[in-house]
Amino acid sequence: MAAIDFRAEAEALSEDLRRLRRDFHRHPELGFQEHRSAGIVARQLRALGLEVTEGVGKTGVVGVLRGASEGPTVLVRADMDALPIQEETGAEYASENPGVMHACGHDGHMAMALTVARLLASHREALHGTVRFVFQPAEEGLGGAEGMVNDGVLEGVDYALAMHLWNEKPVGWLGIADGPTMAAADRFQVRIVGKGGHGAQPQVAEDPVLAASQVVTALQSIVSRHVDPLEAAVVSVTMFRAGTAFNIIPAEARLEGTIRTFAPEVTREVRKRFHQTVQGVAQGMGCRAEVALDSLTPAVINDPQVAAVVRAAAAETLPDATVDARARTMGSEDMALMMDDVPGCYFFVGSNNPARGLDAPHHHPRFDFDESALPRGVALMSAAVVKMLEERPA
Repeated sequence: MAAIDFRAEAEALSEDLRRLRRDFHRHPELGFQEHRSAGIVARQLRALGLEVTEGVGKTGVVGVLRGASEGPTVLVRADMDALPIQEETGAEYASENPGVMHACGHDGHMAMALTVARLLASHREALHGTVRFVFQPAEEGLGGAEGMVNDGVLEGVDYALAMHLWNEKPVGWLGIADGPTMAAADRFQVRIVGKGGHGAQPQVAEDPVLAASQVVTALQSIVSRHVDPLEAAVVSVTMFRAGTAFNIIPAEARLEGTIRTFAPEVTREVRKRFHQTVQGVAQGMGCRAEVALDSLTPAVINDPQVAAVVRAAAAETLPDATVDARARTMGSEDMALMMDDVPGCYFFVGSNNPARGLDAPHHHPRFDFDESALPRGVALMSAAVVKMLEERPA
């Protein structure tokens, strides 16, 4: 099995990969609405001879590839959902669904995972175990992973792998780190309640807009003064809503945003300080605060032994790659829920190309990537799966 040249095989499928990715890109679907995408995935997996289950976690698809001999089970996950963004790339394969766009690379993830299934199915006689392909809906904050886990997608799984095209880095770069690699994510909603009044008579009102403005500023002191400078944390207020007219002090103001952390102890400290800061500032300015703080996903934590296997596969399959073993991002991923109890590795595949203007960030209306990254991702994932089945890290 080690003699298989997955890079050459993946490169030979580059045109099929590109066509598949562009078809997904033209027809993006939001979370839990991925019916067309899921249908394509299911049909292709069945055509490869895999055992296919649809409707997992609402709109997810699972395909099982059994090798010729018994062994561990490796889960390979790809996300399917798009984002509510109006595309501005001008590409000939741009979204045909107004207001919906694949602006994070999930179209590429689906195309790569299907091609990995194609390659491994062609070598199933040499597989020492089982590969479970998981096509997940609703990764973008809607709880898609949780639904699939609740439907039993992790039963019998020994290892979990996932990859993400990464437009912060160029084609040829790989991020394969040990330990925390993506942050835990919390969502907060704050309601500051004051006393409304006339804009010309602020002395008879309790201004929630002013109180909320002070809260926004004070929240930044949590990271700067209550988190160890050697640790990482982010508190971002991303929405501020208040008022109905230029001459009315409203009765309330609302804030929303996100908290990102890696270490559980930092998470606990930031959450505690968040409540204290919001309540204290609001009260000090004559208002009261209502706080809702919800955990969306824990941190993605790579198992060091599994990550070492993936790095070894990269060295053998993509020897020209630059491998970053310290890659981290404050972005979050609900793949964390699939790696909570299963040792796994979430790795990044560089995909930008500034010379071609393919370097817009993720979630941007002009996001697009260099498609030469696709066969590189396919080759690495295929080699990593085979190596996991053969080496079975403890």
